[in-house]
Amino acid sequence: MSQKKYRVIQWATGTVGKAALKHFIENPFIELVGVYVTNPQKVGKDAGDLVGLPKTGVIATNDAEKLIALEADCVFFAALVQDLPLYCRFLRSGKNVVSPAGPFTPTERYRNQFEQIEAACRDGGTSYHGCGIHPGFSGDLLPLTLSRLMNRIERIEVTEVIDKLRNPMIYTEVMGFGRDPEALLAKPSRSPEAPYAFAGSMNMVVEGLGKQVEKLTTRLEVAAATRDIPYTLGEGIPGGGIIRKGTVAGQHFEWTAWVDGAPFLIYHFYWAMGEDIEPKWDNGDSCYRVVMHGDPPLEVRLMGGVAADGRRPFLGLPWTALVGATAVPAVCDARPGVLTHLDLGLMQPRGLVRP
Repeated sequence: MSQKKYRVIQWATGTVGKAALKHFIENPFIELVGVYVTNPQKVGKDAGDLVGLPKTGVIATNDAEKLIALEADCVFFAALVQDLPLYCRFLRSGKNVVSPAGPFTPTERYRNQFEQIEAACRDGGTSYHGCGIHPGFSGDLLPLTLSRLMNRIERIEVTEVIDKLRNPMIYTEVMGFGRDPEALLAKPSRSPEAPYAFAGSMNMVVEGLGKQVEKLTTRLEVAAATRDIPYTLGEGIPGGGIIRKGTVAGQHFEWTAWVDGAPFLIYHFYWAMGEDIEPKWDNGDSCYRVVMHGDPPLEVRLMGGVAADGRRPFLGLPWTALVGATAVPAVCDARPGVLTHLDLGLMQPRGLVRP
């Protein structure tokens, strides 16, 4: 195996960005050359200090132009919102881009975005890969891989379960927890565009099985708090408050891809603020669950290891970082253009086994 080192710029250092940054610092196949931050209090700090590691000599900056001018093999873009013009600048400057912010898999709905990215890749001789745990792994790579253990598939269900009280996230308020249930059902806080961001994953699975998605339908149900529920947004993140009794404390989104006139691939998202909700969904610990209905029936759960309290934490955000960070060498070595999982094939991550 080549001992080549890949020069990487880490763009943004939120929860996902810090997990990627830690990996890049510790991985002997990666040379960290730049870190972009938006928080003024992080500017001027050593990258190692941002993630509790020894100093690296790489100093965090909010000077985007300085980093764009750097010589680097890849930018790992971990900002909350995608920035297509910035991606294109990176790509044209000779830097590959791996982005957990998407866009992910090309579909007709996002044709214009991917055409812009493809053009920038041609100009720079570079590649782009949209990554994540979902979309990007649990709802596409995992069921496609499991399909090889099936004789016949009747239906596939992929479920994301998150206890957001035990696993606080900044998305809690954005998602409309604490709103009136009827008001939320009438006008959900989650973007109506969200199902289409996952449609690429649905297409990847369905088309990989030799079929076509005929239509995509959505459904939302909510659960109400049975008591006042205090919450935070995560360690070191200002904000938080109280979910009042009777307001929304649980949301179940259901998105269905139809094949041959019947529901075939169903994505469930169960997000709850603890157990004091009604109705109470019995999903167990936070996890990703894939159920293959057919012959023989099959079920797989992707979960974090058992924590000190005996329960399993939700690792979706660090997994989002790592599934992209470990793809950096493969993306850098691939042909120019937009790269999906099908283009990259079975990856062989480098630098994971180390003293």
